[in-house]
Amino acid sequence: MKITILDGATIGSDINLDELKKFGEVEFYETTFPTETKNRISDSEIIITNKVVINEPEFEVAKKLQLVCVAATGYNNINIDAAKKHNVVVANVKGYSTESVAQHVFANILAFSNSVIDFNNQIKHNFWQQSPIFTSLSFPVAELSGKNLGIIGYGSIGKRVAEIAKVFGMNILISARKNSTKIDLERLDFEEVVKKSDFLTIHCPLTKETENLIAEKEFNMMKKSAIIVNTARGGIVNEKDLFYALKNKQIRGAVVDVISKEPPSDGNILFNAPNILITPHIAWTSFEARKKLVAGIISNIEDFLAGNIDKIKIG
Repeated sequence: MKITILDGATIGSDINLDELKKFGEVEFYETTFPTETKNRISDSEIIITNKVVINEPEFEVAKKLQLVCVAATGYNNINIDAAKKHNVVVANVKGYSTESVAQHVFANILAFSNSVIDFNNQIKHNFWQQSPIFTSLSFPVAELSGKNLGIIGYGSIGKRVAEIAKVFGMNILISARKNSTKIDLERLDFEEVVKKSDFLTIHCPLTKETENLIAEKEFNMMKKSAIIVNTARGGIVNEKDLFYALKNKQIRGAVVDVISKEPPSDGNILFNAPNILITPHIAWTSFEARKKLVAGIISNIEDFLAGNIDKIKIG
């Protein structure tokens, strides 16, 4: 079989992909631009893509295509209806990044709570060296114990974040779906979670229902001391509204690992926002997570070839 990897750079050069060769010929591309996709997949039976978009026109030209392996959990870059129309199986990899993302969430929550970046910058500007006392109380340092952690999206990552938060002594507020009328003793009303959270962390997929899930209305509800953490997808939080919430001190701060357009070739309004920590979509990228990702892709191909399609297919 011919396997085409469309954006191998997202997997990393430190990850060995040689095991894929046992399935047949492997064609590797570091990156693929939209204008290149059709030509590169035209004679492929399996394609592996992280963020390269596969829509109806791509499926139309890929006459031999049987399987799309998404090198991620999220698959909003694949037109699932078009895949079904062309009898192509789409498979993603679940759970590979749980530990990595949860770790990133708390790395940033702790950085905010202990004002790590502010103190580090202060020292680099010679403040401590000239201080009349042994310490500095220039920036706030707060304990996580007793604080409310609101979680939107309670899948494997949300659950792991909750487990870690409990070790710190935090109170866990699990959000129900927005506007949900379903009674669930484990979950609280969405608006109640937004209002009560000291830290609000997002772990749901980007769908039509979750696009702009957190916007002006929600920022108006939040505590002025609240910090929002988004390691899910950029479109879930309205960036313009977040910018003004930070600028007007409606909330204390934000942690953003994802934005609406990646990479931000035209910039982004959040780059000029105060009290924000921004990272380039790296929460999932630990070496261990990427090894699990490749192992998951290989497992999906093995299941596909063995006929275990219902085990792996999306939709």
